[in-house]
Amino acid sequence: MKWLKHLKTINHHKWLVIQLCFKTGLYRQGIMHDLSKYSPTEFLVGAKYYQGDRSPNNAEREAKGYTSAWLHHKGRNKHHMEYWIDYGLDQDQKMVGMKMPVRYVVEMFCDRVAASKNYRGKQYKNSDPYDYYMKSRSHYIIHPQTAALLEKLLIMLKDEGEEKTILYIRKNVLKNLK
Repeated sequence: MKWLKHLKTINHHKWLVIQLCFKTGLYRQGIMHDLSKYSPTEFLVGAKYYQGDRSPNNAEREAKGYTSAWLHHKGRNKHHMEYWIDYGLDQDQKMVGMKMPVRYVVEMFCDRVAASKNYRGKQYKNSDPYDYYMKSRSHYIIHPQTAALLEKLLIMLKDEGEEKTILYIRKNVLKNLK
């Protein structure tokens, strides 16, 4: 019955993201968020490696050395910074993070908050998404402006709470989006 537990985890995460996206005004993105997780490529692997307290992608990566579900997922969901990695324009052609459209940075913020709430449960604190981000920040390939906005929102969440951060997103970050 791991598949059923995995489905419940996905559905709960998606519900949390919908709520957060709706609060920011990103209604379509909330509804469309992570639909690829229901595809066989992602769902079957997620069910096989389901543990309940962390992403099944980590377990697949430990077992196989890579994760087919994550490679599929990040290539189809614009709210992941990894979607925006491309070759740079300079001569050395190294991989760089491209600047993400603001609406996807906000969805990434909502996704990180929802993931922390989903996995931490009753132990969730507003500092959890920031702490998780900081743990991995050194190896991210992310555009500096994208990183600055995401970090600003995570710090605001940690220091001032969810309600104030959502209000800031609505009034300042997404104010010019139509």
